[in-house]
Amino acid sequence: MQIILITGANGGLGQAIARVFLDESEENFVVLGVRSNRDAADALVATADGRAEVVPLDVTDPQAWQTAVSGIVKRHGRIDVLVNNAGFHRDGLLATMSQEDWESVRQANLDAVFHGCQAVVKPMMSQRRGRIVNVSSLSALLAPMGQTNYAAAKAGVVALTQSLAKETARSGITVNAVCPGFVDTEGLSEIDPERKKALLRTIPMRRFGKPEEIAAAVRFLAGGDAAYITGAVLKIDGGIF
Repeated sequence: MQIILITGANGGLGQAIARVFLDESEENFVVLGVRSNRDAADALVATADGRAEVVPLDVTDPQAWQTAVSGIVKRHGRIDVLVNNAGFHRDGLLATMSQEDWESVRQANLDAVFHGCQAVVKPMMSQRRGRIVNVSSLSALLAPMGQTNYAAAKAGVVALTQSLAKETARSGITVNAVCPGFVDTEGLSEIDPERKKALLRTIPMRRFGKPEEIAAAVRFLAGGDAAYITGAVLKIDGGIF
């Protein structure tokens, strides 16, 4: 049995990641970390035949992480996989960006990954095995105008991933990151139709990614076939350079 904790589990990508693990094996147990609105997470649990649960988790709060992870280990005896998926962006030009927009985006996208990794590293070291997959962003590699806060935070996730991978490699723990491009989730649905057409023209494949395609890469990096892959940063974007 694998015990898998996924943050941001109420959103489209978090839901797709949870489903791919549930579909992979009847022995997988998925823990859905949710801060507030948990309707989608509860609905997924209801269809999971007792192989999933929801835990309250404010990813910006280190004590909430410690409580969630210690509870998981107490109930299930171990934690095998952490997927740091939670995050959001508040775009704007640096010249007019508020301190709150800078700090809240950094906290949700970078600090949260630090707190999550720190919470699971000790139990994973005791097990001599673990998988951490951090969801970064294409913005970390090709920073766009108007995302100084988000791009900086997600670039920090990439650097954190690579540094931690070196620290934990001899303990049987792999740490990798995925950098999705434009994915057809709730965030994309809020974009103006003309803006979406312009974005499509920047993608060589001329389509947006599917949440299931990102989820498949996460599942691979969390599995046994990726045991010799650590510190990797996988760009999943339809060919944008």
